[in-house]
Parts: sequence; C-alpha cells; structure tokens
Amino acid sequence: MLTKQFVLVMTNPNIEKDDYKTRSNFIREFIQRSNLQSSQPPSLSNEIPKMIVQFWDNFDDLPDDVGACIETWKSTRELGFNHQIFDKQQAGDYILKKLDVRHKLAFDKCYHPAMQSDFFRLCYIFIDGGCYIDVDDKYTGVPINKHFDDCRLKIQPLCYDIATNTMVPPSIFTKQGANNEHWIFYFNNNPLIAKKGNIIVGSALNRALLSLENNAANELPEIQSTTGPGNLTKTIFDNMLANITIEDTMFIFRDWENTAKNEWNLSYRNDARNWRHSNGQVYSSRKHQ
Repeated sequence: MLTKQFVLVMTNPNIEKDDYKTRSNFIREFIQRSNLQSSQPPSLSNEIPKMIVQFWDNFDDLPDDVGACIETWKSTRELGFNHQIFDKQQAGDYILKKLDVRHKLAFDKCYHPAMQSDFFRLCYIFIDGGCYIDVDDKYTGVPINKHFDDCRLKIQPLCYDIATNTMVPPSIFTKQGANNEHWIFYFNNNPLIAKKGNIIVGSALNRALLSLENNAANELPEIQSTTGPGNLTKTIFDNMLANITIEDTMFIFRDWENTAKNEWNLSYRNDARNWRHSNGQVYSSRKHQ
C-alpha cells in the first residue's frame, strides 16, 4: 500500500495568471508530436488495474439518462473489468481512509459535484490506479484492454476555438502543423487512465490540494483551473518543463471518441448540476425535478 506521505516533482503549485498562449502552443506541439508514439513501449509494460471508476454525488438524484450512460460501462465486467461508482459520502470516506484528514478537508471544500469528481478521481487514480470515466460518457463497446497493457498515463487532448465558441475535432487539431490563432490546446481529465503512484496524477492532486487550501474561506474558486482540465494541463506543462523525458510516460489519445461518446443532451445540463451554470456560485444539493 502507498504511504500517506509522498514526494512529488513539480514547480510552483500556486495558481497564478500566466501566459496561457505559450502553454497552449507547448501542448499543441506535444499533442502533434505524439503521432509518432509507439502503441506499447516495452520499457513500460506494467499493467494498469482493470478498474472503471465513476462518480455521482447523490444516487437519490441520479437522472435516468445519466444512469443509462453508467450502465454501458457496467458491461465492461463481461470483458474482465471491475466497475464501481462512488457517491459523495463514499468518495469522502475513501479519501479519508486512503489518504488523510487534510485531503478530506480539501474534498469538502469542493463546492460543486463536478469539482468533487475532479478531486476524487485524482485521489483514486493516484492511490489505486485504474480508469476514471465521467458519467456523461457512453461506452461504444469497442475493445479497451489495450489501454491497460502498459503503465503510461493515458489522456485525451482537446482544442477549443475561442472565435467560434466550439470544440475543434481531434481529426483536425492533432494533425502535424495544424494551428489557428484562436485555438486553445489543453488536456481533458476524462478519461484518466494510469497506474497507481503516477507522478503527473500525484502532482495534479497536490496542486489541487494546495489551491483549495490557499483559497479564501468566503471565495468559490473557478472549477476548471482549480481541480479540472486546467489543473491537469498546467501540471503536465510544469512537469515537462522540468523534465522533458516525462513525455515518454504519457500516451495521447487521438480517437477517444471511438471508445466513448460524450452525451450532451442530458437533463442535468439544464440546471445547477451542470458546472458551467454553477461556476463560482453556491450550489444547492436539493433534489432536482
């Protein structure tokens, strides 16, 4: 078992206003360079646990359409995978048991379910390893065993066009040389596939922990940059600047949409359970109709 004390390689963990464009260009080059990656490097042949983990804060408030998405991942049990979904209470208990009070208090400061899921996935994957999947992703049924055959961190790249307020398809932005002055390149924290103790996941967890601890008591921090994709992207950027060889410990998906379809027309996206409607706002945990 991993001890509750761990050493992480990272630069300044404080959330600061920095040159996001420089970071985006750095990430773009990494993403497009990853086209040359080997599918399974012999030196990283240790397997990742075949565990699919998900989170929904309140099972009594689980919409049918979200439940239908979750059911698709339960089908992986027939392929030899384990599947477990945690609610807020179970996730908090896990963090307290496997980490410590400090991490549990940070989890308690996550004011929205999306933020709670962000922090919990970092805790779980760092401690036990496996695969975290958001509950609004629907499994397509394609084989996924190969994603667990080596211990590289496996993540999905994203590209947002600020001019059109739309996402750029991976088939376009992952091509060598593809770029636009309005594009922002970053990494999603879904899926998050890694072996326990992964240094990037641990660094992202520590950065989120410190950000939550350093946040003023009466402030509600921005979700994406504190615990979500922004936090993971900044962590990868910082670690690669410190040690470029860490690139070899990551695998970048270019076709994750073939494995999982993100369902946008879900009922909860129209209310406060959608983090985009609740970012920086007090969240009510009352049952939604």
